Amino acid sequence: MVLAPRDPAYLRCGARSHRVDLPGDDRNSGLAAYAEIVVRAIAERSGVILVAQSLAGFTAPLVCGPAPVGMLLFVNAMIPEPDEAAGAWWDATRAVEAREQAARRRGYATEFDVETYFLHDVPQHVLRAAPKPREEAEAVFGEPCRFARWPDIPIRVLAGRDDRFFPIEFQRRVARERLGKEVEEISGGHLVALSNQKGLAKRLLAYERGLTP
Repeated sequence: MVLAPRDPAYLRCGARSHRVDLPGDDRNSGLAAYAEIVVRAIAERSGVILVAQSLAGFTAPLVCGPAPVGMLLFVNAMIPEPDEAAGAWWDATRAVEAREQAARRRGYATEFDVETYFLHDVPQHVLRAAPKPREEAEAVFGEPCRFARWPDIPIRVLAGRDDRFFPIEFQRRVARERLGKEVEEISGGHLVALSNQKGLAKRLLAYERGLTP
C-alpha cells in the first residue's frame, strides 16, 4: 500500500493508495499531531510506502518509528536533521538562496508567487478538479522534529527536474548532505503529483513491486 495522493492513474493500475489529510490550517496542530494522524491511517497495514512531499518531509521520520513503514519516499521534500524545526531548515539549507539563483539562471521571477513556483506546469483541468489549498499555520514550523536517527528501511529521494521551488541542483545537494543519497529524477515541478500523475504513478508501482516478495 502507498500512502499518497489518490491519483487516478495509480488507482487504475489496481494499486491501493490513501491520502492523509493533515490539519495544516489548525494553529494548534504541529508535527507530533500530524504524525499521530498518519500513524492512525497506517494502522495495522504492512508494506506501506510512505510518500512525503515538500513540508511532509518533517512528519515522515516521526511516523517511521511507531508505524510499520516498508519504504520512505521523499518527493520534492524538505529533509530534516534530528531536532531541527521546519522554520530553521530554510537558513540551514540555504533554500531561498538556491531558489533565487536558479530563477536568475533560467529567466523567471526571483520573488515567490504561487503561479510561477507551484502551478507553472500543472494543467488547468487538473487544477479545476484539485481541492482548494489551505493556508499552512505557523505552529508546524516552530516544533522541532524529534527523532534520533533515520529508520533502517529503504529511503528514496525523488526530485522533479522542473521544480522551481526546490531546484533539482539544490535537492541533489541536500540529499547528499543529509542522507548520503543521490536523487532519482522525474519530469515535473514541485507539485509533481498534479503535473505528472502518470509518471509518478509508474514510479510508485515500481517501488511497490520492489517491496513485494
